[in-house]
Amino acid sequence: MAGFALFKRLVGGNDRRHSGPRVRAPVATRVLVVDDSATIRAVLGKMLAQDGYEVLKAADGEAALAMARSEQPALVFLDIVLPGMSGFEVLRTLRREAATQHVPIVMISGNVQATEQFYVQRYGADDFMKKPFGREEVFERIRQLVLAGRLPGRTSTAEPELPQDVSQAEWDAIPDIAMPDEAHMTPPKPDDQ
Repeated sequence: MAGFALFKRLVGGNDRRHSGPRVRAPVATRVLVVDDSATIRAVLGKMLAQDGYEVLKAADGEAALAMARSEQPALVFLDIVLPGMSGFEVLRTLRREAATQHVPIVMISGNVQATEQFYVQRYGADDFMKKPFGREEVFERIRQLVLAGRLPGRTSTAEPELPQDVSQAEWDAIPDIAMPDEAHMTPPKPDDQ
């Protein structure tokens, strides 16, 4: 059933609405965002920080592995297409290591071929999120992980604060929708034009 829900989210678009109280992970939960796009790191980081999560960021697979080993995040959002080591390689490495093998991992990609490959091979990730994505989709992924028991639920009602390393002007300049940088977009095939 979970596989069908995952498939439905991929093909069905963003028509999911949940009712009842908002289900979230605890404030200060460490979340590692791995993407070579500075825009995706900034936007996803802002979305998570606004809800009280401690956000760690890495631009490539090697940095992601080092950070996962040293900082021990509770959740990882991992792009599939990265320079050097791919997101699939990072996922396999995290799943093999005792300290990180149980950390929930949500794969993300805007690359159609990578998305198809993910669903064909089901690399052991907990979920998938297709670019572009919005706030609702990010928090639905976290909600599903909490409901599945992969992350603890939030019991505190304390509101999060602005991250210390970001000014209010910088914070306000970050958009609310995560669109890949143009340099990271998959160019259309000649027969698609």
